[in-house]
Amino acid sequence: MISWYQHSLRNYNLFLREILNPVSNLKGAGPQVSARLARLGIINGADLLLFPPRSYEDRSVKRKLADFAAGPVNCRVVVISHDWFGFGRMKTLKIWVMDEEGTKAALICFNRPFLEQSFPVGQKMELFGRFGYKYAELQSSGFDAEAVPEGQNDNTELRKGALRAVYPLTEGLNQASLRKLVSQALKLWAFLEDEIPPSLRNKRKLLPKAEALRKLHKPESMAEALEARRSLAYEELFYLQIMVAKRALARRLTMREARLPDNSLVSAMKERLGFELTPDQQKALADIFGDMSGPWPMARLLQGDVGSGKTLVAFFAALYAVSAGEQAALMAPTELLARQHADTAARLLEPLGIRLAYLSGNVADSARKPLLAALAKGEVDFIIGTHALFSQDVEFRSLRLVIVDEQQRFGVLQRMALGSKGSQPDMLMMTATPIPRTLALTVFGDLSVSTIKTMPPGRLPIITHLARTGNEEKVYEFVRKQMALGKSAYFVYPLVENSDKLELKNAEAMYEKLSKQLYPEFRGALIHARLPEEEKRKTMLDFSTGKLSFIAATSVVEVGVDVPRATCMVIEHAERFGLAALHQLRGRVGRGLDQSYCFLVWSEKLGEEGKQRIMAMKNMSDGFEIAE
Repeated sequence: MISWYQHSLRNYNLFLREILNPVSNLKGAGPQVSARLARLGIINGADLLLFPPRSYEDRSVKRKLADFAAGPVNCRVVVISHDWFGFGRMKTLKIWVMDEEGTKAALICFNRPFLEQSFPVGQKMELFGRFGYKYAELQSSGFDAEAVPEGQNDNTELRKGALRAVYPLTEGLNQASLRKLVSQALKLWAFLEDEIPPSLRNKRKLLPKAEALRKLHKPESMAEALEARRSLAYEELFYLQIMVAKRALARRLTMREARLPDNSLVSAMKERLGFELTPDQQKALADIFGDMSGPWPMARLLQGDVGSGKTLVAFFAALYAVSAGEQAALMAPTELLARQHADTAARLLEPLGIRLAYLSGNVADSARKPLLAALAKGEVDFIIGTHALFSQDVEFRSLRLVIVDEQQRFGVLQRMALGSKGSQPDMLMMTATPIPRTLALTVFGDLSVSTIKTMPPGRLPIITHLARTGNEEKVYEFVRKQMALGKSAYFVYPLVENSDKLELKNAEAMYEKLSKQLYPEFRGALIHARLPEEEKRKTMLDFSTGKLSFIAATSVVEVGVDVPRATCMVIEHAERFGLAALHQLRGRVGRGLDQSYCFLVWSEKLGEEGKQRIMAMKNMSDGFEIAE
């Protein structure tokens, strides 16, 4: 397989040289069009060929203008006149057409005055689009038209190809121009060689590369389109697996002296906890112990549902590194989460004699310089921070363990940059976003995976309720009773401030309503990503100590915030959040021994996909079940 891979890689490099030319080399892709394509992520020929349609229009059914109510019109028409309406910059072209049965209709060409030249009077065209009566005339502004080549007679069938690709667009770009560019690209690179071994392609019943690309963009049937997507997806995953396998092989070739970590600090920590680790935590810790005592660097993904105790396991792993006389680093995606980890570590680890430090981009130079000096000398055992940890001026005396929390929020290069600070350090990645086993093996095939499913003893399942917008008064009243008992509540909104484009509640306006109208007797605060870090830190400290009864927030509280006294999570416009975000937000409550509640307030404009997300959250509490 390796020898074939090397041969395939040579072919792949030749292929890249051919199709990595900029799209501006294509006819019709001038500077303006190229700039619009760039907004879609299309820079070169490869990007264009692999830009998948979002759907397909079925043009197999002919439909005259008179039958517009039955579905999209799909017929041949002739241009009978041009007209204009409006004034100045708002002046708009109207093209009058007539089909072979004599029915007339108007094509409203918003921002398309050039169609006057493309479709002169007398030009025949193939027309597709939805029509309706407006201003006492049959018209359409969302139509697709193609000129019929001169010489074709009226009895010629509509152009071959019943399905037309429909692509995601950006302002100033239309379907017709994008289809023409794709057609050019397919003609230029129709000679593409296959990169999948013939034996594997035959075994998996995959299409040759050139055929897959043609059927992706110009299928004759939906079956062809699905077959093309399957073949191209397989190829993408195939190369991903090769890269993953190479990384795993390279790591196994990096040998080091095997040694057993000292268990004394871990034992002392267990005695201080006052409770037993869950079976899954113990299993994960045993896996980590085995890796860190092995002959090559650890590379492990620790995944667990929200509140399952991953951070505690990571702290134990740090103790293994420190007990060997070396250093550990924990990187978190936000200052809010990094500070919380630092506070927890100070409470649990400093009594054991562990020398801790915290670093972020907001640490002043007066404190940063002595901190970095102490880190370089080995006077800091365990440092916790944000992406500032992989800054160029950060040096370690002997970095043994790198812990990356919420690893999916960091890029591969960022994780590698921190790992390069040490000599063959162990890597422990953590995520609270559950990953199905098949996906974990595909994407993280170079990592060992430990999973924590069992929750700490005494935790009660969070009860999830649904409420439609307009009925949230019952939710507010329930939360009031909880706060009267000394509990705390989160109110989460999709926007920070009012938007002219979206009719959604926002955190700023709702904080005013919550504090002045709904809960004037309780103290609350506003928190979102735009606030200064020190203000956010103080707000969360006041919230966790009970000085605040509620906070109005955005999804900034989604990750890692641990406030055991909080028992209510109210998510307004819940349909605007993804499943992972909803599950993470719900996980901010239920972290103590009291019964906790999550209220998903949904809008009447709930779509089918949004309805499925809301019902999944209502019916499931296991993050791994939701992930599947």
